[in-house]
Amino acid sequence: MTVVRPLVRTVGPILLAGLVVVVLWMLFLAAFPEIGPRVGQTPQAVWDYLFAGENAAANRELVLGDLAITLRDAGWGFAAGMAAALVMAALFVLAPVVEQATMPVAMILRSVPLVAMTPVIALVFGRGQLGVAVLGGIVVFFPALVTIVLGLRSASRQSLDVVAAYGGSRWTALRTVAVPSATPSIFAAARLSVPAALIGALVAEWLASGEGLGSSMIKAIPAYAYDQLWASIVVVTATSIVLYAVVSAFESVALVRFGQVTA
Repeated sequence: MTVVRPLVRTVGPILLAGLVVVVLWMLFLAAFPEIGPRVGQTPQAVWDYLFAGENAAANRELVLGDLAITLRDAGWGFAAGMAAALVMAALFVLAPVVEQATMPVAMILRSVPLVAMTPVIALVFGRGQLGVAVLGGIVVFFPALVTIVLGLRSASRQSLDVVAAYGGSRWTALRTVAVPSATPSIFAAARLSVPAALIGALVAEWLASGEGLGSSMIKAIPAYAYDQLWASIVVVTATSIVLYAVVSAFESVALVRFGQVTA
């Protein structure tokens, strides 16, 4: 029951978020009638393109095939960015001198737009999977790093003193006290990083790899394939909402498991 309730609670936010997106979509088309039905596809038009039209099966195969590539790229970027953020946050807590030496450089790099960095990253790491993972990891890394560091430093001072009194090292205190207390912050970083990883993957596909939804959406504009473009936007938006809700469900289960909240 403890596990089922958080999972059930995710369905409501998903449906509500989907409804909000559709309402904003219709309001946007109504506010800008000059866009026209050829460019501004309605929810019904997207539904027909993906499910009701005579070429719906082929259209789904096209869009979902590109989505699979984007999810792969976003997954690598998410994993790389979160892993790097966890390691760097641990180093910051264990050795503050590391933070003093690297954080100013990291903040300077963070201020550089990703679009401007992409050509350099593609030149250094290539346009393959490694380059895409680096681009996605950069988008995920910086927000996750700040959130996780704050979480690790929010550990109870009394608990840390107990570990020190029994001869425990900084690593022991980090592993047994700081990391469990930082569970909400780690999952908050993961929730924020899921949409960011998708954005990083789309940018990387647009400017570097030439695959996935990021590339196909850009190619659809000069080809006047606006039905494909809108369908791709809807699919990636829905995917982002669902993944965010899934991470939130795991967060609820983990918080109950570690005693951060009551069942």
